[in-house]
Amino acid sequence: MALFDLLGRRWALRVLWELRETPAPTFRDLQARCGGLSSSVLTDRLAELSEAQIVHRGDAGYALTADGKDLLKSLLAMEKWSEQWAARLASLP
Repeated sequence: MALFDLLGRRWALRVLWELRETPAPTFRDLQARCGGLSSSVLTDRLAELSEAQIVHRGDAGYALTADGKDLLKSLLAMEKWSEQWAARLASLP
């Protein structure tokens, strides 16, 4: 599966974003953090992200793998770029 295909799926980026902090949330905690996310969609996204070795389930809950943490760093760089871009757009007449 191509990375952009995976990340472009509904809720995938939100799940990654909610896993950025510790402690590792349980399934129910993660679902609550993603308000409005059904349990079936969360199950699907976690399975896909786990299969891609971006997320893993430990004894305490779900967490990013080393690859997942690297991916998050890349996404944070995109966030910085998007903030700068939005500021430039806002300053246009």
